[in-house]
Amino acid sequence: MKHGVTIELDKPRTLRYGMNALIKIEEMTGKNLTKLELDNISIKDLRTIIYAGLYHEDKSLTPEKCADLIDEYSDIGTAAEKLGEAMTLAFGSNQGNQQAMATAKSSI
Repeated sequence: MKHGVTIELDKPRTLRYGMNALIKIEEMTGKNLTKLELDNISIKDLRTIIYAGLYHEDKSLTPEKCADLIDEYSDIGTAAEKLGEAMTLAFGSNQGNQQAMATAKSSI
């Protein structure tokens, strides 16, 4: 399993985007990842993507709880930056960097 990126929330949590997380994103957004416009992403989709990346280590987590953790212990910009780093690990440097930059820019 690929390593993830640590994000400090209520405790250190690890964002990781393996196949199950990517499928969860597609199922929850109703969008094919290749068609997801990361440079024009909604806050709801951002929450879904972060939630999917954290779900592997906490099956009791919900999208709403995920948003509450970000609101209470971090901020949208930091969460988007960490998401970008984790996507880079998942997709490799070229595609991951493009997605990371688009996500971070659109979320701030």
